[in-house]
Amino acid sequence: MQVSQGRGDAKAEEARGVVVTGSRMPRAPEVDAPTPPDPPPPLVGMVYGGGTYAQMAPQPMPGDVNRDRYQAVGISGVKLVAQEPVSTFSIDVDTASYSNVRRMLNAGHLPPKDAVRIEELINYFDYGYELPKSKGQPFETTVKIVPSPWSEGRQLMHVAVQGYDIKRDALPPLNLTLLIDVSGSMSDQNKLPLAIQSLKLLVNELTAQDKVSIAVYAGAAGAVLDPTSGEEKEKINVALDRLSAGGSTAGGEGLRLAYHLAKQNFSKNSINRVLLLSDGDFNVGINDPEALEDFVSRERETGVYLSILGFGGGNYNDLLMQKLAQYGNGMAAYIDNLNEGGRF
Repeated sequence: MQVSQGRGDAKAEEARGVVVTGSRMPRAPEVDAPTPPDPPPPLVGMVYGGGTYAQMAPQPMPGDVNRDRYQAVGISGVKLVAQEPVSTFSIDVDTASYSNVRRMLNAGHLPPKDAVRIEELINYFDYGYELPKSKGQPFETTVKIVPSPWSEGRQLMHVAVQGYDIKRDALPPLNLTLLIDVSGSMSDQNKLPLAIQSLKLLVNELTAQDKVSIAVYAGAAGAVLDPTSGEEKEKINVALDRLSAGGSTAGGEGLRLAYHLAKQNFSKNSINRVLLLSDGDFNVGINDPEALEDFVSRERETGVYLSILGFGGGNYNDLLMQKLAQYGNGMAAYIDNLNEGGRF
């Protein structure tokens, strides 16, 4: 066995063979190397160099992909009043778009265009419009005409509608069923934990005449609190504190159970409402949007209405949440922080 050799000897040996662990082995005969294949065409966002692909910018991890869903919004054209003299508009006061857009701006990025609904940004604020004098006049209108700041010779008309406001001590009793999404997608701090904190603010406002039920859903749906007097605040809060997130999302089954609980305590003299708190990520059970809309439309005929509180981002299904509130004859809001929870 060859133990050592001089530098010149090693080079001479390399000319005749290859040294492996001190032993000489014959060099393999040289053959022509195959022509390398042409490099594949560059991908969008990628640069080809030296036979490898290098990313131009960091790509999101699988869990960071934004799966928010919004209704595509078209741009309204100009209407000629000579051809269309009658205008109609909705009097709902949804504000979900404002707080959702605020969340994204506070996070340092612009919202997608379909998330921006101008009427909800405007309706978020209280403008101090004059209230109707009595129930006999349910609406008071404010109309102003001002010169257009961007088109000389044209004018803008501002029309505001203010509904009659019932004083808090005159409100009818509340028959409220809380339907809370406790699936795995609700584990983030700005989802289920924020929902529970917000609901505790609501519990503080309940009276002995109010009734509250709590239903939850994940892979399946279940009742965690039967109709309970609003006077039993500790019992309601304990039920909320026991909630934790995990599993898939059987939102359709949860809605069935919530309506069932609401109808158990139904009163024509009460406000009968299901309040859904979710990110809208329904993925098992009844999850077809049209089927859910049909179901909610039928249930509203019973006098039980559905309102929505949205939470979180990344998989927020605003499209579904808005439709459920619309078909459920309720309102939609988005909770991005505890102050917004208290405001709602």
